[in-house]
Amino acid sequence: MAKLLEPSQDKREAFLRMAQEWLDHGNDRYRLAVEDFDAYLARVHQFRDAARIPVGWVPGTEFWLDDDAGEIVACVRLRFWLTPSLEVDGGHIGYDVRPSSRGRGFGTAALGLVLPEARRRGLERVRLTVDSDNLPSIKVIEQNGGVLSGEAISARTGKSIRQYWIDTPR
Repeated sequence: MAKLLEPSQDKREAFLRMAQEWLDHGNDRYRLAVEDFDAYLARVHQFRDAARIPVGWVPGTEFWLDDDAGEIVACVRLRFWLTPSLEVDGGHIGYDVRPSSRGRGFGTAALGLVLPEARRRGLERVRLTVDSDNLPSIKVIEQNGGVLSGEAISARTGKSIRQYWIDTPR
């Protein structure tokens, strides 16, 4: 069974394998980690403290999903609160599954495992948003109790998005 981990030096090599895979697939979301893992980890820790983040940003944390074989197969980020714009597009939780690990339930697991973390931080429900054409992610959200609450056009991408609420477990 997969488990959520706090980002740490202990999983450096496993995380870097995942980050490099993203780069190899043309996505630079983890470029900083590949170039300077220590800086990436410092940034993750910095964003947990509202007093240490840039003005206009929201504090949050990141977790890594370990597949029980020692590989990092997904990342999930939890924002501690929302701005009005994040309520429309962005939400409390974002996640991504490494390309070679998709279609194996890791997205569903990552989201399901972070919901109790959200509750521990005082969030009784969380907002998630997803591109309307991202059917795998829609399935992940709905399998975790997501209730469609609206649709909008993303101000960032111009794409149609779906907006969901999920009640966190008591």
